[in-house]
Amino acid sequence: MTHRTAAALPPVTLDDVRGAQKMLSGVARVTPMEGSRRLSQLVGSPVHFKCENLQRTGSFKLRGAYVRIAGLLPEQRAAGVVAASAGNHAQGVALASSLLGVRSTVFMPKGAPLPKISATREYGAEVRLHGQVVDETLAAAQEYAASTGAVFIHPFDHPDIIAGQGTVGLEILEQCPEVRTIVVGIGGGGLVAGIAVAVKALRPDVRIVGVQAAGAAAYPPSLAAGHPVVLANPTTMADGIKVGRPGDVPFGLVAELVDEVRTVSEDELSNALLLCLERAKLVVEPAGVSPVAALLSDPGAFEGPVVALLSGGNVDPLLLQRILRHGMAAQGRYLAVRVRLTDRPGALAALLGVLSVVDANVLDVSHVRTDPRLGLTEVEVELHLETKGPEHCAEVGQALREAGYTVID
Repeated sequence: MTHRTAAALPPVTLDDVRGAQKMLSGVARVTPMEGSRRLSQLVGSPVHFKCENLQRTGSFKLRGAYVRIAGLLPEQRAAGVVAASAGNHAQGVALASSLLGVRSTVFMPKGAPLPKISATREYGAEVRLHGQVVDETLAAAQEYAASTGAVFIHPFDHPDIIAGQGTVGLEILEQCPEVRTIVVGIGGGGLVAGIAVAVKALRPDVRIVGVQAAGAAAYPPSLAAGHPVVLANPTTMADGIKVGRPGDVPFGLVAELVDEVRTVSEDELSNALLLCLERAKLVVEPAGVSPVAALLSDPGAFEGPVVALLSGGNVDPLLLQRILRHGMAAQGRYLAVRVRLTDRPGALAALLGVLSVVDANVLDVSHVRTDPRLGLTEVEVELHLETKGPEHCAEVGQALREAGYTVID
């Protein structure tokens, strides 16, 4: 790829994406495509997962980062590169820089998950922790670039980044030539823009659907306004797509080439992550399962064959634990309940006996004895239970009440 100045960024073309594909040969994996029986049954036609969660560094970000850095002039490479990221872009820049022999500095929020910080360092970057949110981290990285001459590598708002991400689209067409719909998660828009450029140039009949988390959906209001608008306080557990403003370069491509942008809830993301783990045996981060969440929420809206892009698998184990518990609760497979009983020997054993009869698996038990709402001889027991679905949850509650227990919630 040739170097482009920020003053006059030309549009991204199919030739750019094909050039990026040649550049990435031997660098980025051609990630596998796996069928999903469960989603195929729901949609009524074949559904395939494009597994970028199995890419080097655990996400698609290596593609764009490598193409962008490889396109720098020699004097720019000598000055090094700098990036700001909470995780995936950080790792992509770190590995791409190492492969190209370029010094990299990556700013990450102080609260970034430790596994992502460690991985970024192991890929060869100097990591600097700054700020509590990505906006503060981004400002620090840009100040560093201005003071040192290092080239700032934006996560999505540059043609070379978009061209690199667009190579995913070429692979999809090669691996699933009969595809009719491609579903892609959207943050800043670089990935879906690149895929749309490649796919629409070769197969204009293929429908491109973007998906955002409902609490961080900057694209619907931006598309309605005709220009990027800032979303105040984006909130979602899917930090890979938690972007408050679309990028200028991808926005124009998305507006022109992407057929639809949908939103999904946090519960839908949790359910999708659980499905990928249980049914597909794939570890995928919340941002990566957004296409799966869209298919689960409205399976009849997608013409098949469908390819759902699993964009990344870098999920913090502690977050994964919380998400899985939330997903199980949303499916009625995890129940938290408080029961009031008399504080006497054998009372807890009797309570657990009732739960045993209805086959509820007890995961955790805690006691509350010092609440002013309780009588002198009363205690509240909070139980975390593994259940078999909504009907079983109702059965557990009914059994407790019939046994004479006061169920608080």
